[in-house]
Amino acid sequence: MKHILMAAGALAFSLTPLYAQNFDDPQEFAKQRDQLQAEPMGPEGQPWLQYIGGDMVDTAALGLEAPATVCFSNAGVNNPWRVVGYTNMVEELKNHASIADFIHVDAEGSDDKQIADIDDLLAGGDCDVMIVSPNTTAALTPAVERACEAMPVIVFDRGVNTDCPVSFIHPVGGYGFGIQGAEFITSKLDEGANVLMLRILPGVDVLETRYSAGRRILEEAGMNIVGAEFTDGDNAKTKSIVEDYLMRGSIDAVWMDAGATAVAAIEAFEDSGYDIPVFVGEDQQDFLRKWQDEGLTAIAPTYPTYQWRTAVIAAARVIEGEPLPGPEWVLPQPAIVQENLDDYVNPAMPPLHYAMCGCEEMADYPQAWGGN
Repeated sequence: MKHILMAAGALAFSLTPLYAQNFDDPQEFAKQRDQLQAEPMGPEGQPWLQYIGGDMVDTAALGLEAPATVCFSNAGVNNPWRVVGYTNMVEELKNHASIADFIHVDAEGSDDKQIADIDDLLAGGDCDVMIVSPNTTAALTPAVERACEAMPVIVFDRGVNTDCPVSFIHPVGGYGFGIQGAEFITSKLDEGANVLMLRILPGVDVLETRYSAGRRILEEAGMNIVGAEFTDGDNAKTKSIVEDYLMRGSIDAVWMDAGATAVAAIEAFEDSGYDIPVFVGEDQQDFLRKWQDEGLTAIAPTYPTYQWRTAVIAAARVIEGEPLPGPEWVLPQPAIVQENLDDYVNPAMPPLHYAMCGCEEMADYPQAWGGN
């Protein structure tokens, strides 16, 4: 299989699920809360192939011939979660003879560049199927709609404000992530406890809905939200924010909408001589190890990187004329809790590796992911 990496200019649009730009939708909140408890369909032990509810889309009428070229417009490979996910994708490609060529375009976190990237791919005429992981929700919608007019499109990770793609692949969603973390906090603390909410960046659907769901549950439980601050995913900024709030008063819990800087936040408590509070992180190895070593009271909601495998599988099914879940392919979204923590801690993997990768049985694991 030939891999082609393109660097092009770009414009931008953004994908959200079918609930558009409303990031505080009570119906979607309730739906995702139910989906967290739902029994997924599909092969046991392979959550990247499982799905929750929904219909099947018949792709035979699309008339594609194998082998074909898949183009991937990627929001970026600009954080550890996306690096692990993209590795999953590259390794999954090795399983599909129906994909002859794979063209990857990296938008580097820019809406404008991603829009231009998609337009360049369309103008080049080399793509038979396009996969899109949008940078932001509203901005990328028009570009995705243009792509849909030319070929089958698979959207994953973040959504768009259109239902033109063959399938939108995502775990349960941002509301689900926010629910899991906030409900854990409320189960451990009494009304009036002080909670600091740390956010990574604004404008991304799955992050905005994490925050709205988390805040709703905390407020309904009578928690005192002492602040909600953006960290920009920067360790030094995260530590500074936490230290500033500790100077103002006690913190009983930290809720995070993304766990990349969780260990930095924990270190702020340690460096200042405070006990580590109830903590919501994510499934990065450095956080999981810290949790295990220090005996923290913690949870790691996940937005599993195994979804990057699913995007490739969906593209292959489109090429082969096989049915797939759609218009939404909702994947299970498990959390790491105290009872299963030991199953996910792996000292052989890098500190920034995401444990919910579904990659352990792949041919080049762990070396392709930087493990040993």
